[in-house]
Amino acid sequence: MGCADRYQMIQLHNIHKSYQRGNLSVPVLRNVSVNIKKGEFVAIMGPSGSGKSTLLNILGCLDTADRGSYTLDNKIIQGASEDELAAIRNHWLGFVFQSFNLIPRIDARHNVELPMVYAGVLPAVRQKRALAALKIVGLANRAKHVPAHLSGGQQQRVAIARAIVNDPEIIIADEPTGALDSQASHEIMRLFQQLQTSGKTIVMVTHEDEVAAFAQRIIRVRDGEISDNQNENTPT
Repeated sequence: MGCADRYQMIQLHNIHKSYQRGNLSVPVLRNVSVNIKKGEFVAIMGPSGSGKSTLLNILGCLDTADRGSYTLDNKIIQGASEDELAAIRNHWLGFVFQSFNLIPRIDARHNVELPMVYAGVLPAVRQKRALAALKIVGLANRAKHVPAHLSGGQQQRVAIARAIVNDPEIIIADEPTGALDSQASHEIMRLFQQLQTSGKTIVMVTHEDEVAAFAQRIIRVRDGEISDNQNENTPT
């Protein structure tokens, strides 16, 4: 199914965001409007301080806008309570970070189980679903390895398994290849493409053109505004 046939999963309209620095209010995002279709793979790019990370945090319900509207799957997000935002993050969103954020003392399977612990899933179900997620990312044979015994690319695969184990609609990825070499980066981006093909919506911040080329569309942010919103790429 082509992007033109998918409904708008994410709609941001006239988003404004500022932060206080002493007595000054410093604008970070100004009049930002973005639509992302269900099943689309989008990369957000921009120089340091451009506002791209703030934009990703708002999309991931980790931060809220000062003004403007955010609609997720036709549900209005702007104005939601902290508990409501937490529920949205838990059920709708999976997060992948540059630093992996794995717990060093527990093995891969137990790291992947963590979101299900917070969701109250029974232990036997957690184990089964964690192993299934590790199989998807190609690490079924590393389930009992702690992070220190895994390569950087393997640790990021564990983090991706953790992100998808609750079957979220959207994966939010913040510089997911920033700590990896070129070969591992390529493998991770191929995995993201496979997840997108399976129906996941992926929104990724990156500063690397080679990484962004794996996405279907690139949104460029500069000085808190959208400077470019390209059409679909041909997958690498």
